[in-house]
Formats: sequence, C-alpha cells, structure tokens
Amino acid sequence: MFLLFSAIFFFVGIILFSFRLFVWGFLPLISLLIIYITTNKYRVSISLFMFFLLGLLMFQIGSTFIYEWNISEESKIILNRSLLMLILVGTVISLMLSKQKIFFFAQLPDRQRLITMPFHTIKLPYFLLIGLMGSSIILIPLFIHQEINYLKSILLFGILFAIINATLEEVIWRGIMLSSLKRNVSTFYAVLITSIGFGLLHISIGIPLIISLLFSFGGLFYAIVVLKTKSIYPSIVFHIVINLGMVFNGWII
Repeated sequence: MFLLFSAIFFFVGIILFSFRLFVWGFLPLISLLIIYITTNKYRVSISLFMFFLLGLLMFQIGSTFIYEWNISEESKIILNRSLLMLILVGTVISLMLSKQKIFFFAQLPDRQRLITMPFHTIKLPYFLLIGLMGSSIILIPLFIHQEINYLKSILLFGILFAIINATLEEVIWRGIMLSSLKRNVSTFYAVLITSIGFGLLHISIGIPLIISLLFSFGGLFYAIVVLKTKSIYPSIVFHIVINLGMVFNGWII
C-alpha cells in the first residue's frame, strides 16, 4: 500500500512540476516525505522519488531561464536536455544518503548470451539486430518526405540532441531508477514505475499528457532491453536512433 501511494504521488509530482505548477507540486513531495517519516519500508525508493522530484524542480526552473535567453531555438533545446543532469544528480544524492550502491547496468552485453523470450530463445546479436531494425522504422519517413539540404542543416543538432537526450534519459530511468527500485521492490513494479514515469516526463517538453503516456510503452521496451541484455548500452543506441528520427522528421523543432 505504501509503495502504491508513493508511486501515485511520484507520478502526480512529475505531472505538476512538468506543467510548472510549482506550488501544487510541493503537495505530493510533502506527502512522500510524510510516508518516508512514518514507515521504514520502501524508504530507499521513497527517497529516490523525492530527490528525483527535487531534481525535476531544478530542471524546470533552469529551463525557464534558458528559454528567456537570446539564443537559437536549437541551442535552447540542447541546453534544456543537458539540464537533465540535475535530475540525475538528485537521484545519485538520494542513493548516497541512503548508503546504496550506485549501479546502472554499465557492463557491455555478453555476445554469447541467450535471450529468453515467451516461446523461444534467441542469441543476443539477433535480439539486438531486431531491436535496431524496429527502432530504425522511425527513419523511413525522412527518406520519403525530407530534402537532403534540410537534413544537412539539422544534422549536427540532431546528433547532439539524440546523444545527450538518450544517454541522460537512459542513465536516469533504466540506469539509476530501474536498478535501484529493482533492489527494493519487485521487478514488475520497478519496470512499471520507471516506464510510466519516463512517459510522464515528456510533458516537460510540451508533449500532451495522453501522448506522453504513450511514450511509456517506449520506456517499457527500453526496460526489457536492459533487463534482457544486462546492459544499458543497447537501450541507449536504440533511444538515439529514435531521437534522430524525431529530429529529422521535424517533431522536435
């Protein structure tokens, strides 16, 4: 029950802070603090939620200042994505205060590993190839509709955005959050919480709530990739490909 309410307050906090409703955002944050004080169970996870929200608050405040600067839209977006580091720092501080080991699936995937699927097993290289092909589908429209000159004009921005955004989001959600929650709650809850939270965080970049929730399926996909491969690097690569497609298809600017 404590975990359920904590997760709900965590999600509500992400939504409120993402909409820049800062005063209201402190209500779920205070609620998490009360739960933290009144119970010894799930304290590590609740602390993680609180410090994530504090990092998100700093991220939103920083983003507000950035968008007032007289710089290009591309520069504002890159700086905004870089500020995700504030959320990452918040989660790391939480783990340090809780005296938890910081682990984020940093090992390289074992090429000899067999991936167990519902009805069969598949070798890791084939699993990764299928995932890469699936992620690359997003690139198909740009070969049909976009001009070469347009792609050249946003190539550097697209690469920087994709690398910064994908790396930081994966380290935060599938690295710190998933690995830490998995140690303290069931894998099912860890995947569910990080997938929904990942989707909701997209509200902060102007994506509507319903569409942001659909991004949770992307979070679920990345979580499965990380858990199956025991490595964060494949999910980062897949995420980079998706982000490149979003930029080149004109969905970011």
